[in-house]
Amino acid sequence: MTVYICSLKTDAPQSIPADGAYHIVRFPFGSGESYDAHSMHQAAQPDGYTVTNWATDDRAGLIWPSTAGWGQLYAMIQWGDGSYTELRDRFVRDPLNLSTGYDSTATDHRPPSPGMQCFTKSHGLFTAVGTPLALLVSHNDSAARDLVLAEFKLAIHT
Repeated sequence: MTVYICSLKTDAPQSIPADGAYHIVRFPFGSGESYDAHSMHQAAQPDGYTVTNWATDDRAGLIWPSTAGWGQLYAMIQWGDGSYTELRDRFVRDPLNLSTGYDSTATDHRPPSPGMQCFTKSHGLFTAVGTPLALLVSHNDSAARDLVLAEFKLAIHT
């Protein structure tokens, strides 16, 4: 059995708008603790698009599976202070598909806990070449809030 791994991390704060919508968490290319030996998170993407600014382009949040197989997704999310009463996160297949809509899975709605807002999650699914995956987050505060640390990982077993 072969395992294909993509592991992304960012500690650059990302402002998440107070619009009630889910937003893709973006990750830098090839820096920090990120690992991408199987080219699943590249600025030059498989559909021909090239990301020029990871911090502003939602496509910087995509993992493009390099093989089909059983995938295990992992995420770690840390929020900054806020007056939200609910924090939301989900994994999504094909998050930028505007014609038919994306396929969300493993959606969690969480009340804030005392102290820092730190969450982890995992979920299994089948992967397909050409169908990107993303981690999306949302909150219900009346003002934009920062996501201060995030990790997004995929392990595909073939």
